[in-house]
Amino acid sequence: MAKKSCTWMGNDPLMIEYHDTEWGVPLYDDAKLFEFLILEGAQAGLSWSTVLKKRENYRKVFHQFEAKKIAKYTEKDKKRLLADAGIIRNRLKVDATISNAKCFLEVQKEFGSFQQYIWQFVGGRPIKKKFKSLSDIPAQTKEAEAMSKDLKKRGFRFVGPTICYAFMQAVGMVNDHLTSCFRYKAVGKK
Repeated sequence: MAKKSCTWMGNDPLMIEYHDTEWGVPLYDDAKLFEFLILEGAQAGLSWSTVLKKRENYRKVFHQFEAKKIAKYTEKDKKRLLADAGIIRNRLKVDATISNAKCFLEVQKEFGSFQQYIWQFVGGRPIKKKFKSLSDIPAQTKEAEAMSKDLKKRGFRFVGPTICYAFMQAVGMVNDHLTSCFRYKAVGKK
């Protein structure tokens, strides 16, 4: 008997692996949260599949998403990144990654950790939804709008409400696996 899954990942083995092992699992590690925030912003206007295929190279060229190193990037680093076909070579997104690293460090300084700050938008616990179909899942929510507004106020870029909601789904702040998906209960136990 085949396991039932969400259907958004299609037949792409990389997307299936991502869905089955990562998507929706609550994350509290600052470095991983920063990585997802940057990658979700990089996705703007593109598919998650495109970003996922480039994720390993992103990790390599962005020093494993070490915010302290990225915050110190120079014009030389920007040129290096914009010449690398292994990432999305969009000047605005590269610039946003560097400035977001600086903002991220400020948030860590203020709150003690980024996870302390970001998880406040869902009261510190994942929101468990009960969607039966993909068409039921919203593109954004009031929590994502509040997160977006606050991140923008702090200087972050590429953090609109739709990007914030995709981030929330990815890092398990919401469980948007369909109730029929084999991951729905498993993710809810984490």
